[in-house]
Amino acid sequence: MVHSITGQRPESVLLVHPAFVHAKQTDSNTPARTLTDQTGEAEGLVRAIGLNVLETRIIKLSRFSAGTFFGKGTIHSIAQFCEENQIDLAVVNHALSPVQQRNLEKEWKTKVIDRTGLILEIFGARAQTREGRIQVELAALDYQKSRLVRSWTHLERQRGGAGFMGGPGETQIEMDRRQITEKIVRLKKDLGDIRRTRGLARRSRERVPFPVVSLVGYTNAGKSTLFNRLTGAQVFAEDLPFATLDPTMRKLDLNGGLEVILSDTVGFIADLPTTLIEAFRATLEQVQVSDVILHIRDISRPDTQAQKDDVASILKELDIDEERDPRIIEVLNKIDSLDETDRAALWSRAEHNPKIIPVSALTGEGVDGLLARIAETIDRERKTHLFRIDPARGDIIAWLHAHAGIIHTKEEEDGHIRMEVRIDPATLGRLDRLFPGLLP
Repeated sequence: MVHSITGQRPESVLLVHPAFVHAKQTDSNTPARTLTDQTGEAEGLVRAIGLNVLETRIIKLSRFSAGTFFGKGTIHSIAQFCEENQIDLAVVNHALSPVQQRNLEKEWKTKVIDRTGLILEIFGARAQTREGRIQVELAALDYQKSRLVRSWTHLERQRGGAGFMGGPGETQIEMDRRQITEKIVRLKKDLGDIRRTRGLARRSRERVPFPVVSLVGYTNAGKSTLFNRLTGAQVFAEDLPFATLDPTMRKLDLNGGLEVILSDTVGFIADLPTTLIEAFRATLEQVQVSDVILHIRDISRPDTQAQKDDVASILKELDIDEERDPRIIEVLNKIDSLDETDRAALWSRAEHNPKIIPVSALTGEGVDGLLARIAETIDRERKTHLFRIDPARGDIIAWLHAHAGIIHTKEEEDGHIRMEVRIDPATLGRLDRLFPGLLP
């Protein structure tokens, strides 16, 4: 729930987007995002917390002011606009220092939050699990450590949100850096306990090992809609940034009896602050150990290549190479939004590139092909092995039937069961741990 400084829900929101006239191009051949792309994304972030933008102002800058970020003329013009239109909240689509944020509030006489604060507010509203909430609070406290000089505080936790637009509470106003540091230490310990518990849970799943398929992608690319399409689950899926923050896992049956675990993850976004990347690294740990990684892209967007580069950059921080990792399948989503010519060109391109699959999570087009490609990717890592099993070891025979691809089974003259199976290295390792001595 979002509140203004007076305790009322902000009704009038001004979005201020600084456009640097000498902004650098990306390192790749991808052109920089257009202003329309950038402001559209920022407006989507505001809508994600249930607010509408009254006006978006693009401010061209060659440099920024250390004290107020913007120049005097811009400060005066926006102050006048805020007064005339009774603006409750000004959102600056850029990181602001604590001093800049405080000075802008004084000049504009309204609440001001920057891009980091806005994203944290969304994270606070979306996180559902204990781990997700701890991660949000950890990032929020780290963000606020240097902002205790403010005349009011963002530290109050409102129901369902991180409280960055909430009113002050007496306890929070009196909280000093030492108390915040102590709380950060405590939260990190709690997060470490959760990670260890999840590690134990992951190891316990080795008794019923299934390949893990993780969905990653830019926020609002359609990951949760595809997740629901594939599993029949009712994961929150809406046309909003960061609709999913907590990892969601479901079992999925593929063709040929292969069972996998499908994992939905938090969406990525450009210019995600380092504090948030660190705080949410745990939600992406599952991706690192996945057997297949589905990179979901909104192919209908004009900046789809720029979004792909942003995702690749964050995957690189997880030691995952977008171009070379054989586990990655590019899922080109929202083909239902393309015209017939673009759709035909996309399908033609996919015929010559096994790494990409066009789909529509909304209509289901292309989903069968995606499921087949997932099975092929998993099967590619499977090698053929021969086992000679004592007939009394029905537990081993049942386990292989459940977790490996049975090619041929034959009963030998002495009663032993000869089984030829296809099995991936990870599952083979689990088999060896569960049944020592079976492997030569």
